[in-house]
Amino acid sequence: MPIVLIVDDDPRLLKMLQRTLTCEGLQVITAANGVQALEQVDAHHPQVIILDWMMPRMDGLTVLQQLRQEGDRTHVLMLTARDALDNRVEGLEAGADDYLVKPFAPAELVARVHAMLRRVAGTQHARPQTFADLSLDPQTHTACRGETSLELTPTEFELLAYFLRHPQQVLERAQILLSVWGYDFAGDDNVLEVYVGYLRKKLEAGGGTRLIHTVRGIGYTLREA
Repeated sequence: MPIVLIVDDDPRLLKMLQRTLTCEGLQVITAANGVQALEQVDAHHPQVIILDWMMPRMDGLTVLQQLRQEGDRTHVLMLTARDALDNRVEGLEAGADDYLVKPFAPAELVARVHAMLRRVAGTQHARPQTFADLSLDPQTHTACRGETSLELTPTEFELLAYFLRHPQQVLERAQILLSVWGYDFAGDDNVLEVYVGYLRKKLEAGGGTRLIHTVRGIGYTLREA
């Protein structure tokens, strides 16, 4: 049974989310602050973490940064009351795989958690993929460009894998969001632009040529220049 860790200092919200996800057939563990969250991750190794941004002792952003620095690739859904683009980008840059702005409908959170779990399950049986000097192995969660290993977050990895499954095809933004994130972002494709930027930066480090190209007004394509 998949394990989901919920981290929030609001006891009423914590209890409501725990009840909601338990009814979805998930094993739910909780933490009331960032310190407890890290302890729960070490003890239970959850598949998904629902992480509140603003908390006492250690905030969610610090927890997320520490997890990523330690090489933990658990999928993280960040909860935040901050709806400004800069705040959302800050969370994504720290390694969050998705974000949800408070207040939110429980059904939306459930949909996003299930989407993350499908992504976790999907990588367990996927085959290695290559294009040009890119290679990616879902089984070992490794990716390389030439001889250089790429350090990718779970969502960066999933996005690159999607491009590799559809090389030299023009992919619409909505199509990518639905396939990689597993649901409709209701027209907000900023998250996609941010992650494409992350991938380009990592793929082009050291002078590598651009492989992910923008198709104006449509989306993106993976091709050699």
